[in-house]
Amino acid sequence: MGAIVGVHGIGKYRYYRDAGNSVTGAAAAMRDKWDRYLHRGLTGGRSHTGERYIAEIAYYAHLLGERKDDSPRAVQAMDAGAQEVFVAWARQLDTVGEGLTGALHRVTGWLLDRLDAGAAGFAGFFCPEVAAYMAAGSDARARCRAAVAEVIRRNRPKVVIAHSLGSVVTYETLWAHPDLEADLLITLGSPLGMRNVIFERLVPAPVGGRGGRPPGVRRWVNIADKDDIAAIPPNLRGCFTGVDQEALVDLDWIDFHTAEKYLGCGALTPHLTPYLS
Repeated sequence: MGAIVGVHGIGKYRYYRDAGNSVTGAAAAMRDKWDRYLHRGLTGGRSHTGERYIAEIAYYAHLLGERKDDSPRAVQAMDAGAQEVFVAWARQLDTVGEGLTGALHRVTGWLLDRLDAGAAGFAGFFCPEVAAYMAAGSDARARCRAAVAEVIRRNRPKVVIAHSLGSVVTYETLWAHPDLEADLLITLGSPLGMRNVIFERLVPAPVGGRGGRPPGVRRWVNIADKDDIAAIPPNLRGCFTGVDQEALVDLDWIDFHTAEKYLGCGALTPHLTPYLS
């Protein structure tokens, strides 16, 4: 039984490509990195000497396809579904647009003028993957959930750590497979509560404006950076019942969303320590 399973976020197709189109190779490469990042957070920055914390990474990026252009200017070349997601996201940053085309032009310019290059670049590739996953009746959506369910069922972890879009895939997977259990679910930089983009489209749909902790999860901890533009809103208790604890962290004013920063920040330490031998 593996103590911890990880579920990755956006922008991880390159691991699949670099591993020669191997899911196993991509998952192993990501696990190595997560182990190093987590070791840094658990030990206060000490050098990693091969310790294993993650039993397996549930890898699904290959099911959503490769996104080659992460430039913010690529927004105007997105398909209609990705553009709709982008505009809905950007409006939550207090921007205003008049219609889809006008909003795209105004929002793209606003991002280029006001956000650092890292944040604007992030927005460019964030939306297509989210749109591909969230599309109604999407075969990719079902296959991503099946891939995550298989890894959780095989490892029977005590803890599931889900980052970014991975928190959405994990949430839906755990609801779709109530036999899957975990003592602790940790969501990092989660967009689960993002209105018009994620929240209303979740399966199962929120009831009375609120989602809920999956039935097989005994405890849910949510951690978000104060400047993370994917985690809008950063606190999930306002739209989900069953979130036991939340932490707002300050990772980096530029690098505010990566798994490296979240896993290495130390905020997970008190929650994971009981599960580490």
